[in-house]
Amino acid sequence: MVLAGANRSSTSTHHPAAPLPRESTAGALPTTPPPTPLPPRRRRHTPARQILAAARLHLLLCLHPPATACFLSPCPPLRRPRHSLRHLVCAAAAKPASASRPLALPSPSPLPRRLAELVPAEVGRLLSSAAGSLIVALASAALILGDASAASAFVVATPRKLQADELATVRLFQENTPSVVYITNLAVRQDAFTLDVLEVPQGSGSGFVWDKSGHIVTNFHVIRGASDLRVTLADQSVYEAQVVGFDQDKDVAVLRIKAPKDKLRPIPVGVSADLLVGQKVYAIGNPFGLDHTLTTGVISGLRREISSAATGRPIQDVIQTDAAINPGNSGGPLLDSAGNLIGVNTAIYSPSGASSGVGFSIPVDTVGGIVDQLIKFGKVTRPILGIKFAPDQSVEQLGLSGVLVLDAPPNGPAGKAGLQSTKRDAYGRLILGDIITSVNGTKVTNGSDLYRILDQCKVGETVTVEVLRGDHKEKIPVILEPKPDES
Repeated sequence: MVLAGANRSSTSTHHPAAPLPRESTAGALPTTPPPTPLPPRRRRHTPARQILAAARLHLLLCLHPPATACFLSPCPPLRRPRHSLRHLVCAAAAKPASASRPLALPSPSPLPRRLAELVPAEVGRLLSSAAGSLIVALASAALILGDASAASAFVVATPRKLQADELATVRLFQENTPSVVYITNLAVRQDAFTLDVLEVPQGSGSGFVWDKSGHIVTNFHVIRGASDLRVTLADQSVYEAQVVGFDQDKDVAVLRIKAPKDKLRPIPVGVSADLLVGQKVYAIGNPFGLDHTLTTGVISGLRREISSAATGRPIQDVIQTDAAINPGNSGGPLLDSAGNLIGVNTAIYSPSGASSGVGFSIPVDTVGGIVDQLIKFGKVTRPILGIKFAPDQSVEQLGLSGVLVLDAPPNGPAGKAGLQSTKRDAYGRLILGDIITSVNGTKVTNGSDLYRILDQCKVGETVTVEVLRGDHKEKIPVILEPKPDES
């Protein structure tokens, strides 16, 4: 290091004199050497922008000291610029100072003090701008958050508004669902490998509570061939059921479960005699095992006729509806818009087995009389003539109108009364039997007419049967007898 005031020269070799350092004035401290100039680089941020960013950050730290860490913690670390604030301050302080006052390096004071010493007016303007920008940003954020919270509260607090008909449908379903039950038909099967006897589900269907005594009404084909029956109520409680009685001709059966009366809600019973086509109807059941399913539709037709799946006997005055009725809906209730029972869903017309918009329900006026007899007697006492008759198509092909008697057993009501059967003579020629044309004065054109008339009669009643025998008509009194027990 070369001391101030020293002057040396070499005698052997001459070298150009190196520049000597400047001497300081008497009594003055040596000045701080200027910092090493920074290498030139591409300016991405001007000092003014850096000062503005630092001021905004400091103002944010002052306004929200507790929340600053949480606010900044999720953000990725920022890359520190090479031109730091300390470098800028040192560069500004490198200007020559007066001899009377040595230039002191700025102390590591808080950020506002440094900026105030350097550029008070500029920093004040920048701080004002930063504060204004921050206030506007905070106010905008508050408004946005306020609007968002208000919109969210509006969506959550406001319930969905339903139309009057929707409310009526919801109320109908809620009031009648506890009356609908799920019936499981279990059959005994023997395992082919272990030879163990098992109960396996053979089928399922629907039903409804008839009274507080635990009587359940369903279709006969739902329980047909069952060794064990179980009924599931709306609260998912399961009870074993016993068969009270059934009517194969009308596809109606009555079960009974031992359940507390407070769990049994009988379905309200309506009237089916005054129904009109176009009336709204509702079906509740368990299609495909999906419990308590509601479908809606209208009455598509009245006084339809279907055949019993068990006996083939026609069921008259059936209600046709387009409410979806699928496998598992059988035995469930068909309700009117007031929630009253008007029919029992029993069959559909569909080549595929699924709903095709043509469903049938047994009218409640028919079901009510059958259920009462089953509860009282365990069976339906239905009168019969005791004959076998030809299909309607065969009679039509012969060009005749009425019911052709094929067989009248001598121990039956018709045989005892003298009705004649169809037979062949000694030459093999067919001799037609009696053709029934009316009963009690009511015209009979086919088998359905005859069944309809007999359903209105009682056992032991004497009816007048008019027949066509050969080329003349005869009136024959017949005493009706009960139908043999069904098994």
